[in-house]
Amino acid sequence: MTEPIRPDGSAQEFPGGPALFRLDPRVAHLNHGSYGAVPVPVQEVHAALRAEAHADPDAFFNTVADRLAEARSRVAAHLGADPDGIAFIGNATEGANLSLDAVPFADGDEILVTDHGYGTVVAAAARRAPVTTVSLDPHLPDEDAVRETVLAALTPRTRVAVLDHVSSPTARIIASPRLLADLRERGVTTVVDGAHAVGMLADPLAGGPDFWFGNLHKWGYAPSGSAILAVAPQHRHRIRALVPSWEDQHGFPRSVENRATADYTGWLAAPDGLDLLERLDAAKVRAHNSASAAYGAALLAELPGLTRLPHGEALAMRTLRLPAGIADTPDRARALRERIAAEQGIRVLIWPWPGGGGIRLCGQIYNRPEEYERLAAVLPAYLSRA
Repeated sequence: MTEPIRPDGSAQEFPGGPALFRLDPRVAHLNHGSYGAVPVPVQEVHAALRAEAHADPDAFFNTVADRLAEARSRVAAHLGADPDGIAFIGNATEGANLSLDAVPFADGDEILVTDHGYGTVVAAAARRAPVTTVSLDPHLPDEDAVRETVLAALTPRTRVAVLDHVSSPTARIIASPRLLADLRERGVTTVVDGAHAVGMLADPLAGGPDFWFGNLHKWGYAPSGSAILAVAPQHRHRIRALVPSWEDQHGFPRSVENRATADYTGWLAAPDGLDLLERLDAAKVRAHNSASAAYGAALLAELPGLTRLPHGEALAMRTLRLPAGIADTPDRARALRERIAAEQGIRVLIWPWPGGGGIRLCGQIYNRPEEYERLAAVLPAYLSRA
């Protein structure tokens, strides 16, 4: 077996070094994909905005709509998007609901989802129309195999396909540009969950889906609760905010962003996260993160019973199947994850799957090779008693 290639360096090679984050140094944070981590410079911008709002609430709230428009334009420039075609939202689940509410369903229409989809996004689809679930074997070898499986599941009643850009548990690219083009040709509206795309992929809006939503607070270094909804021009007039506001008369995107006396400071600070990523050299960060995750996966693949799953080389997440019978239900997966965290101080995602679950590793500039080595050293004992 080929010896895993140990990546060079750590956050030291990036301006600011380890001081970019305030993570607990006693914990190996190998699960960036679940909640992200906010760099200190962005925390400071966020704190200054909150102080400003507290100092003069009238001045802050009377100007916030215009300031959001300016922040939105800065985000759009990073994404290569139309500033009038995106809106700040709280998270991917909100984006799913806004998108699906804008689709004019007729009796008999169906929504296609996959068994890799995020639970609350799939639940949002099921509230609107009957759902057909495509089973995607985690061992499918590449994007073409994923594409062919999805296309084979279409029926004349398929009105919408809700697809992950990068699946959360299994770290697979599903909504590839080629698949989106094929669905467009077949008259299927595409709704893409891009929760992991911004910051991890160089072109997160590739393929031009009808509706796309993605978090800025994972790989984009933004404060928690920061996400973006992107809508193709032909659908924007049907977007309606989930709750009416004083900005409704302006339509999308302002109507979606207005939340009355809410905390908008995270959204206003979000562009600073993407600015920081560019200052660090986004391509260099992505390469570092992918190499770190790959190193961890290679170490775990040497353990008995673990099987490395296919992955996209550009992704900063890697997944492996655990031995049969381990983490095969949500409760068992959660219990294993929490035991490892409580006893070893290692944060990693354990995901459930019938017959045997999996483990997902992430790479971020704060991660060090020895953290993955630490996980590889202790994991066999947990699998033997799981």
